[in-house]
Amino acid sequence: MKDIEKIDFKALTGRQRVAILLMTVDMDVATHIFRMFDTREVEQISVEITNLKGVPDRIVQQVVEEYFQMMTAQGYIMEGGLEYATMILQKTFGMEKAKEIIEKVRMLTAIRGFDILKKADPQQLASFLSKEHPQTVSLILSHLPADQSAEILNEFSDELRSDVLMRIATLGKVSPQVVNEIEQVVDQIGESVLAQNLAKTGGAHLVASILNKTTTATAKTLLESIEEKDPNMGMEIKRLMFLFEDIVLIDDKGIQRLLRDIDKRDLALSLKVSDEKIREKIFKNMSERASAVIKEELEFMPPVKLKDVEAAQMRIVEVVKRLEEREEIVIAGRGKDAMFV
Repeated sequence: MKDIEKIDFKALTGRQRVAILLMTVDMDVATHIFRMFDTREVEQISVEITNLKGVPDRIVQQVVEEYFQMMTAQGYIMEGGLEYATMILQKTFGMEKAKEIIEKVRMLTAIRGFDILKKADPQQLASFLSKEHPQTVSLILSHLPADQSAEILNEFSDELRSDVLMRIATLGKVSPQVVNEIEQVVDQIGESVLAQNLAKTGGAHLVASILNKTTTATAKTLLESIEEKDPNMGMEIKRLMFLFEDIVLIDDKGIQRLLRDIDKRDLALSLKVSDEKIREKIFKNMSERASAVIKEELEFMPPVKLKDVEAAQMRIVEVVKRLEEREEIVIAGRGKDAMFV
């Protein structure tokens, strides 16, 4: 078992950083991410998650901030190229930090071989391949799993499908030069697939999702750091997030609905160190008897660990998000074009 308290952030391996990042999200999100890895990668990351116990907030903050920086850099690269990204990052973080971030992004996007294509959506991949020469397409499909190739072929026109299948059937030895040319095409397609996937997901959405799973204190610290560097990005992330203190943005009817689903022990714990406005919002939407019970429990509650309070608050936030997704509650400022103020 590694003593993570003694590990310096810079000494963390890539797998350890992925493990820590996955430890900040809920099981459903982690499961979805794991599906993008192959079996060996899942096993390696799982071992790291098992070994990394009690990760301190400082490490989590650094891992999440690094992730945000790399997502930001990737966005700049897609927007204006490497030179543009480098210039913006230098102005934001300084020359040394910008160089470090760009180098990490380069390593991530240095796609080789066919691995990235094996994880691509067949329809998306078919769209790219249909623009290439049939011989190139046949060579690429011959290196992909049979079921994936079949799905891609189903997206082609009858003429292209027939041509590609004939070329696959008659493939002989391929010269190293041709293989190199094919790999360059694969890299270009792979980078385009990656860019589209990142554009679909959106850096702000990803960061908001991650911060929603961290403690309130960690989320606040990181949000403040992001807003200092990029106020617009910070505002967008904040709009996509929901922190425990945002309960005051829920209307009275929504609070009453929320109270039916949350554990009363979690409610008492969450209010232990909460703002007075939150307490007022909660108590005014409870019956006199119910509010008296919670107030009495708060009065006689023994000292509790801050992490237990934050855990209770996070569980309540999960209930809020679930009810919002079902459209059973309304949160002010969460409309399509609205922002927190």
